[in-house]
Amino acid sequence: MGIGSNIKKTIGQLSFAVLFASVSVTGQYTDVINSNRPGLSVSAYAVGKNVVQLEMGAFYEQQDHGLLNTQSDIWGSDISLRYGLLFEQLELNYEGTFQHQNILFTSFGISETRTDFQRNRLGLKFLVYDPFKNPERNKPNLYSWRANNKFQFKNLLPAVSLYAGANFVLGDNPFYPGEAQISPRAMIATQSKLTSRMVLITNTSYDRIGTEFPELNYLISISHAFRNPKWSVFAEHQGIQSDRYSDLLLRSGVAYLMNEGLQVDMNLGASFKNTPSRVFMSLGGSYRFDFHKDKLVPIEDQAADENGGEIKKGAMKLEKKKKKKKGKGAEDIDLGPSKKQLKKLKKAQKKKKKDSGEIEF
Repeated sequence: MGIGSNIKKTIGQLSFAVLFASVSVTGQYTDVINSNRPGLSVSAYAVGKNVVQLEMGAFYEQQDHGLLNTQSDIWGSDISLRYGLLFEQLELNYEGTFQHQNILFTSFGISETRTDFQRNRLGLKFLVYDPFKNPERNKPNLYSWRANNKFQFKNLLPAVSLYAGANFVLGDNPFYPGEAQISPRAMIATQSKLTSRMVLITNTSYDRIGTEFPELNYLISISHAFRNPKWSVFAEHQGIQSDRYSDLLLRSGVAYLMNEGLQVDMNLGASFKNTPSRVFMSLGGSYRFDFHKDKLVPIEDQAADENGGEIKKGAMKLEKKKKKKKGKGAEDIDLGPSKKQLKKLKKAQKKKKKDSGEIEF
């Protein structure tokens, strides 16, 4: 079974799951920046309403094509601009990759350059399901550190987002000759918190829909935070299937949180084949412009279970009965044994002495 058929099967399974998932959403805003870098995978969660986040980096790549006998040096820059639009679960996202490629045709001893956007797209992402909306799921176990940090199968249940957007080919782009200026793109993004330090993200997308060379793409990424949570590492696998270009890629890297709104990172990666063989590296960072403001909700408009749970009918009467049974005031103070109890205690002591043969003076 080829890469394409595997991706199609995965898309079908994920689409079925999303269609029958109940649409439930929760707040997305966090006090600390949450970046998609240093990998290419996209989080299921949005940045939060009125948050503007810039994620960018510079990269270098070397490509050698075994069949075409070409060697390429590629320099470029990645940029992603994310904005929390209208409400917490919706995100507007622009992604661009501008690159300059020097190609040497070794068989003929000639070279050429190509400079343009290799990636240029705009889209909306919306969270349709969040397993952590249930507050009971977020409660830590106060009696066991292991219970809070070990892997549990229930943690595989992911948050799910849907993405819809478009690719834009501006002018005479040498990377996409003859392609339509606008082509749709769709994606399903999932995110599972495997443990308190480990997160699994998957992206399954169908790109350049309706063009001569549509593209199926999947990404699987695992990130892990160290004991010092400012440091984290990730490993990512990417599969690409298209009549224009197919490949399997692997990348890994590290990120460091400078402060609540700034993260820096680096990553390295390579391909699994030689048509072309690819080796690449990237350095970058992410910065957040935080204009988020918490929305104040009047208590009469809040859900019944938001502040300690629903108050049941007759709950106050039941509480009064419990207090009466327990007693109050001086009735709760231990004043020692009564006279009757002391008499019984003395009789028991005398009987014990007689049975033991002791002489009482």
